[in-house]
Amino acid sequence: MDVVALGELLIDFTENGISSQGNPLFEANPGGDMMLTEEEIPEELILETRIFHFGTLSMTHENVRRATKKAVAIAKQAGAIISFDPNIREPLWNSMDEAREQVLYGLGQCHILKISDNEIQWLTGKNDYTEAVKWIREKYDIPLILVSMGKEGSRAYYQDRMVEKAPFINENTIETTGAGDTFCACVLHYICKYGLENLTEKNLKEMLTYANAAASIITTRKGALRVMPRPEEIEALIVGHH
Repeated sequence: MDVVALGELLIDFTENGISSQGNPLFEANPGGDMMLTEEEIPEELILETRIFHFGTLSMTHENVRRATKKAVAIAKQAGAIISFDPNIREPLWNSMDEAREQVLYGLGQCHILKISDNEIQWLTGKNDYTEAVKWIREKYDIPLILVSMGKEGSRAYYQDRMVEKAPFINENTIETTGAGDTFCACVLHYICKYGLENLTEKNLKEMLTYANAAASIITTRKGALRVMPRPEEIEALIVGHH
């Protein structure tokens, strides 16, 4: 097994999933994420994985929080690469202080951090992304930090390098549901293929280009999991922009 991800289930009950402010609308309280128990953690599956990915949607309530931390401990015991995406949804938390506490736990566990522009500003109090990454790195040893910046593209911070790639702006965009998850999945796919050691600037540019292209495609479709782009679609978009 290459990647095990602790699921993030949000059910869209709106006609097109978009609020009047342009943000996705979800129903997730209660959701499947908060029902997971420690006894349901698939230990043998996790022990076989190369990458374990989790976020805070499975950390909003005490029972599932314990289950998540158990799963992370098993993955670390197995020597897996740990990937973390805060993916903060404010309405799901009793307080943002509680959310912050769980995000800091995630930072302390991961080798790969994917974090959005608004999340890193909220967490660090810094508007400059490089300064925000420096704030994180002063406290946590995270080899690869990815900042997704929406219409501004994305950045990868690895060792002493920062690489930025422009987005693939798509005039057919209808919603952004799943764009961050698609981006992160493509990054993990790349790491599965090339590993996390000795990544070059060329590697980082390829990784971000592929992830940006995939995220762009999914914004043209309603939904997320069932409409993930195929590799050939992503590659065709990249070729078409060159």
